[in-house]
Amino acid sequence: MNETTIKAYDYSELLGRMRAQKITQEELARQIHLNPSTLNQKLNNKSEFSQTEIRSILKVLGVPIENAVPYFFTT
Repeated sequence: MNETTIKAYDYSELLGRMRAQKITQEELARQIHLNPSTLNQKLNNKSEFSQTEIRSILKVLGVPIENAVPYFFTT
C-alpha cells in the first residue's frame, strides 16, 4: 500500500511576517493568484507549497529567497 504523507511544517514565522506587514491570508492569496482556501490548507499542512508559490510569497513579503528557510522549511 502506497501512502503519501505530508511533512508538517511550522509556518509561525511566515504568519508573523504577514501580521507585521498587515497582510491577511486573503490578501496574500489574491496577490499570488491563489484561492484563499487553498492558501489556508497549505498553511495548515493539508498540502504543500510549490516552489513558485514560495517565491511569490517571499516577493510579496519582501524576503530574499536565500532567507526562505525559517518561513517555509522549519519543522
